[in-house]
Amino acid sequence: MNLQLTEKVAIVTGSAMVIGRAVALRLVLEGADVAVADIDEKTFNINPIEIERLLQKRRNRIKAILAVHLYGLPCDMDALQRICQKYHLSLIEDCAQAHGAEFKGRKAGGLGDIGCFSLYATKNMTTGEGGMITTNSSELARKTRLIRDHGDTGKYHHIVLGYNYRMSEASAAVGSVQMKKLDRLNEKRRNNAEALSEGIERISDLTPPHVNDDVKHVFCQYVVRVEEDYPMKRDKLAEHLWTMGVQVAVHYPTPVYGQPLYRELGYGKTVCPMAEDVCKRVLSLPVHPLVTEEAITYILDVLKEVS
Repeated sequence: MNLQLTEKVAIVTGSAMVIGRAVALRLVLEGADVAVADIDEKTFNINPIEIERLLQKRRNRIKAILAVHLYGLPCDMDALQRICQKYHLSLIEDCAQAHGAEFKGRKAGGLGDIGCFSLYATKNMTTGEGGMITTNSSELARKTRLIRDHGDTGKYHHIVLGYNYRMSEASAAVGSVQMKKLDRLNEKRRNNAEALSEGIERISDLTPPHVNDDVKHVFCQYVVRVEEDYPMKRDKLAEHLWTMGVQVAVHYPTPVYGQPLYRELGYGKTVCPMAEDVCKRVLSLPVHPLVTEEAITYILDVLKEVS
């Protein structure tokens, strides 16, 4: 991977729903031109067909694919790897919601050239804030360590432009303990998700999350799609669930290119019809490890009463 952002290069990224807050901004700050790909209808992850379409239009300028494993579900990494090999592109994994997720038995963060994890408080494991990077490349590991610490190879010896991205000892200690608990907590999320899906499959016009047989979904979020014929529109349903004591959320209400900042930066003409449709329908239900069987039964009962 040799991605230098000293020239205006394009990076294909997805999902179009979510990359706006951190990843896209970082790319724009580094001088990249972000080309947003539409999503797959079932998985909500980046659609390889849409990547090919963008490559036909901007082939000579696109240098990398940034694949977001949205909600904890890995992307179709076989397809993305084939595209990267065909067009000689770098493959970056956004694993902010995919701690412990797997694609065909391999962990997210070890499938591309480099993987980027968030350790924010709402993630499957946390240090409160911060993140981590994974790579099988010794050269990329060397470069990221330099960038993390002001480009410093020794005291007062700076060889590249870097930043203060060092993690504190206290945060690292929290993360080390969290990592030991990750598999157990993920399994609890998966069990909760299975129970929710079993009930939601019996409710007309609510679609549970899609999970391929060859992946391990870790359910950072459990996201249903509220279809057209459901008795309540998504926002009304969310309001009703809150009044009934169910803490729901919308991840995410607006595609990245619809955010005010990116409209001002010239991305307002981007059109991703599937992402726009999904943004109007998705609703996240509680799935975290502290959700009890009784709570899941209650959530399902409320949804059944509405339907």
